[in-house]
Amino acid sequence: MKAVHIVAYLLLFVGGLNWGLVGLFNFNLVHALLGSWSGLEMLVYVLVGVATLYVAFTHKTDCKVCSGKGK
Repeated sequence: MKAVHIVAYLLLFVGGLNWGLVGLFNFNLVHALLGSWSGLEMLVYVLVGVATLYVAFTHKTDCKVCSGKGK
């Protein structure tokens, strides 16, 4: 499960970075890298969404601060 956790956070990073670039500079990094492969570009967006749901539902048990383990 550690690998899933790491991949989920990497995808969240990619999604957050991409949205930040879109908001600040109107530049879509995923489209710039994968625009000629629209199917792969769509897959990246779907994986970022799935990763977001995974982290949202597992965060409290994984986070030392939110679960109270860090106190």
